Amino acid sequence: MEAQTLQARTIRLAPGADLDGFRGAIRRLVPAGVPPEAVTWVEGEAPSLFPDAMPEAAPGPALALPRAVAGLVASVVMHRDPERYGLLHRLIRRVADGERHLAEVASDPLVHRLHLMRKAVGRDLHKMHAFLRFRRAGAGQEGRERFMAWFEPDHHILAEAAPFFSARFPSFDWSILTPDGSAHWDGRSLRFGPGGRREDVPEQDAFEAGWTDYYSSTFNPARTNLAAMRAEMPKKYWHNMPETAAIPALVREAGRRVGEMIARAPEAPVKRVPARALAAMAAQEPDSLAALNAVIRASEPLVPGATQAVLGEGPIGAGIAFVGEQPGDQEDLQGRPFVGPAGQLLSRALREAGIDRDRAYLTNAVKHFKFEARGKRRIHQKPTAGEVAHYRWWLERELAFVAPRLVVALGATAVLALTGRQVPITRARGPATFEGKPYACLVTVHPSYLLRLPDTARPEAYAAFVADLRQAAALVAEPALGAAG
Repeated sequence: MEAQTLQARTIRLAPGADLDGFRGAIRRLVPAGVPPEAVTWVEGEAPSLFPDAMPEAAPGPALALPRAVAGLVASVVMHRDPERYGLLHRLIRRVADGERHLAEVASDPLVHRLHLMRKAVGRDLHKMHAFLRFRRAGAGQEGRERFMAWFEPDHHILAEAAPFFSARFPSFDWSILTPDGSAHWDGRSLRFGPGGRREDVPEQDAFEAGWTDYYSSTFNPARTNLAAMRAEMPKKYWHNMPETAAIPALVREAGRRVGEMIARAPEAPVKRVPARALAAMAAQEPDSLAALNAVIRASEPLVPGATQAVLGEGPIGAGIAFVGEQPGDQEDLQGRPFVGPAGQLLSRALREAGIDRDRAYLTNAVKHFKFEARGKRRIHQKPTAGEVAHYRWWLERELAFVAPRLVVALGATAVLALTGRQVPITRARGPATFEGKPYACLVTVHPSYLLRLPDTARPEAYAAFVADLRQAAALVAEPALGAAG
């Protein structure tokens, strides 16, 4: 056994961020006691001096890893460092050997390095969301417009970043090309393919001309700071961004324009409005709740299987909006939110709290039912953080159209959708301040939580839930209730 444990192994993974392949390998390596120093991780079909001495059997059972470790793994596998899999193997092996809180020890050299890698991946995702620019590329399917974009990420983030764009631009077809892979959206589903070339993307379109005009009109020469500009917008992305073509001339003219501004008597600024660019930007977003619901209704579920999208229900301008997790089995079949067992319990609690359900707005963070089939039954599955992020933009626009004075977050998934952060309900329960939100907030449990409790614990928990709802009714009744943040 000792000789087998020390035998060198090569594990081959798919190029890029092969999270599933890494998980499968770790489920074989850790239970077998294979030390990290005995494993060589290879991406693709690169040759190796050592054959894989571990047979390619089905992965073992999932390892019980702390949430902090699982989150670190999911991010770090996207890093481009070829040592990332070996570093993660070392982390997981130490955790499995008893260091359960290792991922929280920032002073540990291994943990420190992995956290730096995760931050680098996070910055790369932010840059892709901020600096990617689409260009018109003719007609797509069913008469929709088609757009293309070129981007060169530092890390393997395409699969993680693409859902942001499908949620942001669901109404036209688009393709994102990178050197390592490509993402394609047809109005219903995302698919991924091989890498592309910058030459495959159109050089410029009419929208970019309008956008460059708008950028030039807002450029303030008195605040020109090249170091700050390069820090915020690294030069490697400039060739993909239409506004940067105007920067050299704007910088050269900055000194002269500042002198003219000083010499000129104060006057009202002349606003230059690029009508075509603004009209194109406005057309990309739904202009009403009905239009938004039409987009949601026409979109395929992120995880296949749902019968239909379940939209929010209630009047625009409702004083209180309730945000749950996702539709359940009955909601999926009927196409209405909160009509199943948890919804019936919520209706009863609302009556006891003095809240008229018909005058409130009820919706979910995720719009499609995710489940696991067990015979004829469909068992609810909790949405992942990535799935919640996919639907988050829809939820934000939905609440903007409804404009409630108070939003009640029912459970941890609702809090994640509203804030982008994982927050334990036990710590956040009660009135809350969600930064930047134009409404007040209150956090409580999801009614399905009450249904899962033992009969002996349910009455007390239900009474506390009704008390939270009464507090919500009291908050929205206060004349001085203002926006949070």
